[in-house]
Amino acid sequence: MLDQISPYIWAIVVTWTAAHLVKYIIALIRGTQLGFKQQVFISGGMPSSHVATSMALWTVILLIDGPLSGLFGVATLFVLIVAHDAVRVRRSSGEQGAAVIQLIKETKSKAIIPRVAKGHTLPEVVVGALFGAVLGTVVFLATT
Repeated sequence: MLDQISPYIWAIVVTWTAAHLVKYIIALIRGTQLGFKQQVFISGGMPSSHVATSMALWTVILLIDGPLSGLFGVATLFVLIVAHDAVRVRRSSGEQGAAVIQLIKETKSKAIIPRVAKGHTLPEVVVGALFGAVLGTVVFLATT
């Protein structure tokens, strides 16, 4: 039954799970207590699970379909958008959210404090990309 699952799907499931396991271990080492829901949907942190997962899929597509395939072109665009979003857009909005929270607290406003998603630093994105490429290669080798 497991051999009937696409290597593309395996890359996604294995990498997403592994990245969040690594995040959980890092949180434990730092002494941070996270609930199950927080852990599954954690935003930010090392490594970037979004970048890792999209890079693992990119790697499997490269190894199966080749660098000249249309699917590889689409996957390349997808990885670039995800990485850019993680380090530029989401990081920036997270910093803005932190500033808003600080203003709310300093002015003692009764405004509801918003949830802030941190986004990622460049090292978190780079490690996520490397982590994803390695796991994508492992999935490819294990499924072919």
